[in-house]
This record gives sequence, C-alpha cells and structure tokens, in this order.
Amino acid sequence: MNYILFDGSVRNSLLPFTYTRPVADIRIGILTIREKWENYLGNTTTTLTEEYLEEKYPMVELEENVMLNASFLPNKNLVKTIRSLKEKEAIYYGDEVVAFHTKNTQEEVNFDEYSSLSFEEDIIQIKNTWDIFSFNDQAIKNDFALLTEGRKSAPIPNTVNCVNKKAIFFEDGVEISFATLNASTGPIYIGKNAQVMEGSLVRGPFALCQDAVLKMGAKIYGATTIGPSSKVGGEVNNSVIFGYSSKAHDGFLGNSVIGEWCNLGADTNNSNLKNNYAEVKLWDYETGRFAKTGLQFCGLMMGDHSKSGINTMFNTGTVVGVSANIYGGNFPRNFIPSFSWGGSAGFTTFLMDKVDEVARVVLKRRNVEYNEVERKILHHIFEITGKYRK
Repeated sequence: MNYILFDGSVRNSLLPFTYTRPVADIRIGILTIREKWENYLGNTTTTLTEEYLEEKYPMVELEENVMLNASFLPNKNLVKTIRSLKEKEAIYYGDEVVAFHTKNTQEEVNFDEYSSLSFEEDIIQIKNTWDIFSFNDQAIKNDFALLTEGRKSAPIPNTVNCVNKKAIFFEDGVEISFATLNASTGPIYIGKNAQVMEGSLVRGPFALCQDAVLKMGAKIYGATTIGPSSKVGGEVNNSVIFGYSSKAHDGFLGNSVIGEWCNLGADTNNSNLKNNYAEVKLWDYETGRFAKTGLQFCGLMMGDHSKSGINTMFNTGTVVGVSANIYGGNFPRNFIPSFSWGGSAGFTTFLMDKVDEVARVVLKRRNVEYNEVERKILHHIFEITGKYRK
C-alpha cells in the first residue's frame, strides 16, 4: 500500500515550524512524526503539503493510496485499523479525519461518499505549537518502547551514575563518562554517536538523538528532546530542539520548542512563567492576534534559522519566526516576525542576500549544502511573511 502523510487542518496552528517543513517532519519524542509512522507501518511515506515545499517533500501518488493525517501520532491499534481500510473508508477521531483509502486524486475527495469508521481509543494529536513540549513526555516513552523492543542497549560505562538502569538505552558509538542519568521518572535514550560530556546531570524522560552533544555540566530535566547534530549546555526543562541547533552555553530554556539551524548565544534565557502566574498567551498566525494557551508554563517558540546574541532575554510566551536575528539588552517583544533583525530597541528587515550568506555558512559547518531547493523555500517564506514586518 502507498501511504501519504497530509498536513491536515492544523498546519497554520503549527507555524512558524510548518513554514519550513510539513507537519509530518515535526520532531516530538525521539522521532519525527514521519519516522514514527514509517516504523509502525514498515513502509516509506511521501507527503501532501504546501506547494512551495513540494520540491523538497514530494508526493508519490499511485493507483491506491492511504492518506494519513500527520498531526496524529501512530500507535499499534491505530495502525492495525488503518491496514484494514477498504476503498472509500475513512477513520475519524471525533470530527477529525485520521486516515482514508482512496483511488482518486486528492482534489476530488468527497467525504460524503465515504463510510465512516470511528476510532475510540485515545490518540495524541499535535494541534498547537505548545503541544510539542506538552506531549513530549508521553511521546518519548512511546518512542522508547518502539525503538528498544527486543533490543539490548550498548554497554554503559562504569563511570556513569545510573538510576533505573533498565530504562536507559544507548545506541552504538555513544561517548559518555562521569555523568548522572536518572531514569526513575522516565526513560533515557542516547542515540548513535551522541556525546554526553562529564558532569552532565540528566533526568528522564530524555532523548539525545544521533550525533548530538550534551556539553559539560549540563542540567537537563524531562521531558526534553535534543535532536540530531545539536549541541546543548546550561539548564533545559521540558523542551524540544528539532535538530542541527546549538544552545552550547549556560542559560535557561524551559517549556520551549526550537527549530533547526538555530543558535542561542551564551546566557540566553527565556521566561516560562509569568510573574503573576497568569495563563500564557501566544501569537496565533491564523487570527493575527495573541491567543490563550491554557498553560501556566510556556516559553519560547523559535522557527528555523533564527539566532539570539549573548545575554538575550525572551519573555514568557515568545514566538520567533524563521531566520530572525535577536540581540541587545532588555526584553524584545513577544512576537518577532520572520526575517527580523534587532531587539528591544526595534527591528529592521534581515535582507535575503545576507540570509543566504548566513545559511550557507551555517549548513556547511554541519556538512550540509544550502542548495537551490532550500534557498527557494526561504525566499518564498520571506515573501509570505512580509505583512508581519510592516
């Protein structure tokens, strides 16, 4: 069967992260949503997403296709139900379509012609940016069970102080010594060729993905994910870093989501709790205003390619778009549009020739090419986000 992941109705609620990727390529837990589906299905997937992302994330459509709503995280029973789908059957979770079987092109889908199957068990759905860190605890636990079932951890050195060692799993090539790993509150997963430097203190649930680095003396609280090839130091609590990003120095990051190719300068800190303990509001790209989250703890949402200078302070519930550069004293405003350059004193536009120049250098440091496909995506985002910089 041919499986296609589609963005669904929540795509705009997940901006700025879905400016640069389909919903399927959001990381939550250890794996991206796409990687979860492919592990459960035993199949590769393609993507139905925004037109400007199609060259990087193409859709392969065959005679028969099962369309999967990428905002839902799979589990065994859901996948079993999906495998039994017949033509013109659709699975619903409440009012939301989870999956459907079709022979038609996607422009011709008429759900009035479909038989509806209701999935009654609980499923995690990522509807808002803050769901990424809010559901990360359970997502790490689910991914840990999926990835380690029937497998044995690589050896854990005697110099590592472990609590609840049976819930700690190392892939091959892990480099670690004189660190403390406490899995009493959730599992700890250390990916292939990852490095945990001496003096690091880690409390689960925690995922350090392939080739990532935890710097000396880091203090990591669950439920936290550090994505592939990222470097992290300082204090981190209940946050998700997608990958290829750096928070290499001291400073606090809490209840936050950081995209790819970001850099938080030394002593960058974010607030995750208002002084009056009030509910946090976040910028909503759909309504163009700030919306209630229902959360008391909510920190920083930073889109891909954004950077902060040393000693940057982010207020509670700050949203930073794509390829912004923030620096200077005092708190900048808590919605910073994509391609903004500045801080509390005001912003100018980060012009595209400089954006290209920085991106090319940053990607090259990780042996990744800033190619024409990536360039066109960033240039398109620059155009569609211009209204926020006025």
